[in-house]
This record gives sequence, C-alpha cells and structure tokens, in this order.
Amino acid sequence: MTARRPDASMDLLRQISEQPLDPDYRVVAARGEAGRPARRRWALGLAAVLAGALFAIAAVQNTQRAPLVATERVELIARIKTAEAGLQAQRAQVAALDADITRLRTAAASGDGAAEARLAAIDRLGVTVGTVAVTGPGAVVIVDDAPGADSDTHDRVLDLDLQILVNGLWEAGAEAVAVNGHRISTLTAIRGAGEAITVDYTSLTRPYRVEAIGDSRTLPATFTQTAAGAWWNDLARNRGMTFSLTGVDSLTLGADPGMVLRYAR
Repeated sequence: MTARRPDASMDLLRQISEQPLDPDYRVVAARGEAGRPARRRWALGLAAVLAGALFAIAAVQNTQRAPLVATERVELIARIKTAEAGLQAQRAQVAALDADITRLRTAAASGDGAAEARLAAIDRLGVTVGTVAVTGPGAVVIVDDAPGADSDTHDRVLDLDLQILVNGLWEAGAEAVAVNGHRISTLTAIRGAGEAITVDYTSLTRPYRVEAIGDSRTLPATFTQTAAGAWWNDLARNRGMTFSLTGVDSLTLGADPGMVLRYAR
C-alpha cells in the first residue's frame, strides 16, 4: 500500500505555496520574454541599416565633390602662381627703371660738383633705406622648424621669430638685411598668413635664409649677446629649431622693389 503524504490533506495550500503565480500568467510572461529578443534584434538591425545608409550617402557626396574640390584647388594654385609671376615681372621692371633713373641722374649731374655731392649723399642714404643694391661682408643666418613640427605651432618658426631675428641683426650692427632674398627696409612688413610667413605679402618657403651685411668678424658674436640671440638660443635648445649663424666674406643684397618716392621737394 502506497504511503500517504503527510500534507495530502492540505493539497490546496501546498499548491499555493509552490505555485503562487497562476499558470496562465506564467504562459503570458513567457510569451513576452520570447518576443523581446526579436524586437531588440529588429531595432538593432534598423539602426544599423540607417547608419549604413547615412555613411553611404556621405561617401557618395564626398566622392562627387572630390573632383570639384581638386579642380578648385588646381585653379587657385594656378592663379597664385600667375599673380606671383606678374609681381616678379613688375619688380624686374621697377629695377630696370631705377637703373635708368640712376644713369640719367648721373649724366645730368656730370660736371656739377654740388649736384654730384647731393647724388653721393642720396646713394649713401639709399643703402640704409634699401633703395639701392649693396655688396659687402656680413653674416648668414639659416633657421627652420623643429623636425616633425608640422602640427605643433610651438616648434615652428613664426613671423614673430623672424621679426625678432631681423631686429637683432640691426641691433648687432647690420647695415642691410634680406630674408629669402627680400630686402628689408623700414616699410617692410613681416607677417603670418595662415601657416605661411610673408614679407611684403610674398610667401616665404622653408628654410628661412636671413642675410645681413656688416662686419663679418664681429656681427655674429654681437648678435649672440642681444636679446634676439638669447631668444633664438632658447628656441634652438629647448624647442629643437634649426639655427645657424656664420660670417661670410661677400654678400649681395638687391634693392627693395617696394620702395617708391612718396614725397619730394
């Protein structure tokens, strides 16, 4: 005879304690749990499709604009080169006209002692103001950005650095200064234009070569004792920028083509 459970008389209470939730509720809950992963998968799939569509549209737009951007860039570079060529041609014409003026002036003053003395004084002043080409001994300074400084402006040569360098050379006794072949005068502007440095609105290319006419025996040493020399010594030692200063026996610096007669009496 099968033994009877002690709680057989309390079957209803036992079912309530073991199964507090009605079976129908359990079935409905199971259906809900089974449906959630499906909805999640659909939502994730839809989001992925939308993201892919956005990326595809952006890629198509970039691809379509690439030829237009490249064409605009080529046209802009061509315009810049044309403008620079025209500027160089005009500067050459100015130099030729200045030479003609000097020749005619000398011919007109020939035999007149007072006129010749005035012309000699003008020529001496022309060395200082930059209206005539000069030749003589001096020093050459070559500066450049630190290696790998393409994106770090702290390790790149700025317009301020070149301004300090030029002023330091004047302070050290230079009689004439040129940066990358551009003669520096009292009217010359050294400015930054984006990532480029310009001298009288002409862009310079690295490395920057600064030439100064003066006493080649004392100019380099005197420059190192100026505030500009200390500035560039710090840039070279702590920033890794290129800086070299050497004396030379002969330099030739052309006249500043931007110098024009503004007032006369």
